[in-house]
Amino acid sequence: MKELLIKTASQTGIVDAEKLAKFLEETGTGQRIDETLLACPYFTEEQVLRLFAAAMGTDFFSEIPTKLIPPEFIESVPATYAQHHSLVGIKNDASNGELTVVLSRPLDIAALDNVSKMTGLPVRSAVATRTVITAAIDVAYEQRTTVIEEVVEELDSQNLDQLADEVAGSDDLLDVVNRPPVIRLVNDILFRALQLRASDIHVHPYEAKLQIRYRIDGILYDTLGLNRNVLPLVISRIKVMAGMDIAERRMPQDGRCSVRLGQREIDLRVSTVPTSYGERCVLRLLDKSTGILTLDQLGLWADDLKKFDTLLNRTHGIIFVTGPTGSGKSTTLYACLNRINSAEKNVMTIEDPIEYQLEGISQMQVAAKKGVTFVNALRHVLRQDPDVIMVGEVRDAETARMAIQSSLTGHLVFSTLHTNDSAGAISRLLDLDVEPYLVSSSLIAIMAQRLVRRVCPDCQKPYEPSPHELRELGLGDVRSADAKFLIGAGCDKCFQTGYRGRTGIYELMLITAEIQNMVYQRTSAGVIKKAALDAGLQTLRMDGARKVLAGITTVHEVLRVTQADIM
Repeated sequence: MKELLIKTASQTGIVDAEKLAKFLEETGTGQRIDETLLACPYFTEEQVLRLFAAAMGTDFFSEIPTKLIPPEFIESVPATYAQHHSLVGIKNDASNGELTVVLSRPLDIAALDNVSKMTGLPVRSAVATRTVITAAIDVAYEQRTTVIEEVVEELDSQNLDQLADEVAGSDDLLDVVNRPPVIRLVNDILFRALQLRASDIHVHPYEAKLQIRYRIDGILYDTLGLNRNVLPLVISRIKVMAGMDIAERRMPQDGRCSVRLGQREIDLRVSTVPTSYGERCVLRLLDKSTGILTLDQLGLWADDLKKFDTLLNRTHGIIFVTGPTGSGKSTTLYACLNRINSAEKNVMTIEDPIEYQLEGISQMQVAAKKGVTFVNALRHVLRQDPDVIMVGEVRDAETARMAIQSSLTGHLVFSTLHTNDSAGAISRLLDLDVEPYLVSSSLIAIMAQRLVRRVCPDCQKPYEPSPHELRELGLGDVRSADAKFLIGAGCDKCFQTGYRGRTGIYELMLITAEIQNMVYQRTSAGVIKKAALDAGLQTLRMDGARKVLAGITTVHEVLRVTQADIM
């Protein structure tokens, strides 16, 4: 083989033939020649593999299309075996039933034979780099169908004893070989949630069954009903993963952990509470690989985006983002921080919890048990010479007063409030006994927001809303010819819901001199909102109506998440 490789190198010029000959001469014969050359510091992995492909007359793949990986390979060869041996099988129309096994170690004949035995197909070899093969494995096995129903049948009471010994620091969901059924069941529940783009998993016990529910695009769906007997097993397994006490079943508990899906790292936040039918568990999924949205991706119209961009250049003042839980407030704040993050500014955050790590920004975790509250943390952050501060949430009068005073002393402050609309935030601050002169002099903008589901682009079709719906939305005088009303018919890509993904609808209130004066005089929220409307404010429902007319979402969605504009 040495002579063949040297001859191929001199003929093709893939690597320097003299350098290759010298390296092979100096190296002992203790290990296989492909492993020796792949460890050689003179040549890259791709050069070595291209040389072997040319010498052996096999194909070299610089990329592997996932559509060429046949179902029989995914079903017969475990993901862990494929990952460990760095191989994947492909088939094309001209293969005549033969499976091409792409290897990153060209002379791994034993692995080639094992794949042939597992699949029952004749095989031939090809080569590709480890990175290319790993990427193909991740995508192929991520698309496999789950086998929850089969796993449930295997469950029995003996598995509970094995739980504590079976958990790793960061489990790979594709690694289900030789695992007890309960571990495979929980892995499959998580795996299916990620396939469906779920943000939360609810493990909900009833009197006669255990219901698994997924929150997809803000809506809960019942996806799987299990025998009630598996409840203690499933809850115990989740508790072990999250580092919680499996013996404590009468008190609420919180925990967290990470799992992997191939190369994707998923953070899980876990909460359990006792109910009359057993423990109920909710898992929040945070996919680190998705990245943080930019301001341009949030769904702000160009005019609102321009106004908001101007606010981010201010040196002091406070900006509140308001809305109920799950309305995307944190995502908006992260997008703001990302936009203003620069080497010239010291940006610090106080969060509970820290959801995503932001590069170049100092993030501080609130820990009430250790005495680190929002107020205490804010006091210490102010000594760190910050330019921009994000306070995760204003929950009490002391935090509100401290955040506002911070904005008056030369800091740009971002925070969130739980109010229905923008004007309601002013009333909320005054209800927290913050002096009106502090609120009026520090507040520069309030943005209320909601999330609406987007019409699925793959099954969208025109439709005609009823006159009542149009009147509710404030579009009573709009003719169908002037609008682009769309609705999703339901397809496999949106799981028959007609919706895929979400976007925001926004109500951006800029604090003008007139509104400042009203705040100082403790004017009611309704009067303040009326003045803002006269100054050009677009309410949540108005912004939603614009998105309906643009075919982004539906009338039903906007009516679901907004309330009528009653002045």
